[in-house]
Amino acid sequence: MNSGSDSSNTPHTLDTAALAATIDHTLLKAEARQTDVEQLCDEALAHRFATVCVNSLWVPLAAQRLAGSSVGCCTVVGFPLGASLPAATADEARRAIDAGASEIDMVLSVGQALAGDWDAVRHGIATVHSACATTPLKVILETCLLTDEQKRRACEICRDEGVAFVKTSTGFSTGGATIEDVQLMREVVGPTLGVKASGGIRDRATAIAMLEAGATRLGCSAGVAIVSGGTGSAGY
Repeated sequence: MNSGSDSSNTPHTLDTAALAATIDHTLLKAEARQTDVEQLCDEALAHRFATVCVNSLWVPLAAQRLAGSSVGCCTVVGFPLGASLPAATADEARRAIDAGASEIDMVLSVGQALAGDWDAVRHGIATVHSACATTPLKVILETCLLTDEQKRRACEICRDEGVAFVKTSTGFSTGGATIEDVQLMREVVGPTLGVKASGGIRDRATAIAMLEAGATRLGCSAGVAIVSGGTGSAGY
């Protein structure tokens, strides 16, 4: 697992380059066009973000534009509801990897988690994880919809299945990342698994606070504003 930060920097003293290296520069809006994705990639290259995160339609374009750089190409599957057949989500992941994706973010089955059907939740995660093979998998919990106990159980499953990251939010539900959720997730998964905070991170102070709480990756549409000292607008 790559935390994307220089070990010589603690979160509150991160320089801009180290902060940028924790950011998945994100554009997941339905109305995103080719020119928007190209701009996203160019911004990521300029600021040396960890990855760009785009819908799978745009993976071939993004992967080609980022080729030969240190910036990865992340995509989302089973997104944003986590209500697809596990085999379909696994196939989406497999196809995205074939198209050039270097990281996969999936949404767990929120409805099954709420119902306490943890065997089904585990099956869904394991199915997609198997399809990813060596490609890092992040599992989005959609924390705003779960109780603390449900968040803990989901994190335990992710930890036991050996995924690369647990992630707070899609950015498309009723809430985003909170300090409390990041702390809880870090407590459960331990020191080595990645924790990605996403949703509502629009300025440097919030980004640093998430890292101090235990996040090692940040999902942000406001990456440029964050590293430039500004405040980004709402939405992915």
